[in-house]
Amino acid sequence: MEIDFLGVGWALPVQLDDNHQVQVARYEDAVRQSIWMILSTAKGERVMRPDFGCDIHEKVFAPNNLGTVGQIVSDVRDALIVWEPRIDVLDVDTIPDRNQPSLILIQINYQVRTTNNIFNLVYPFYLQ
Repeated sequence: MEIDFLGVGWALPVQLDDNHQVQVARYEDAVRQSIWMILSTAKGERVMRPDFGCDIHEKVFAPNNLGTVGQIVSDVRDALIVWEPRIDVLDVDTIPDRNQPSLILIQINYQVRTTNNIFNLVYPFYLQ
């Protein structure tokens, strides 16, 4: 079955299920968790794979302006293209929060290649 390509792995955060086994993420949920992990990992954070992750963490203290937002969009798109081959990135956009000027919501629309299903993930990113 072609959905098997999407894989099964430990769910994040790691926890036990009702049978006291490590809980797993399957197929498209595993892809979603992988995207979240890519965005949550700063490059250089993993000792054995220092190039893994996303450069958005370098913008934590950047001003919330169009230049920073544009670079964040580019960083997210580049990281997902490199590290998540199971998807096609359809769009990356940001949504400002007027009540929290330091919060940028990164909206990612992607298509899982083997199933052609389209998904949306919103990743909160805080500046300063």
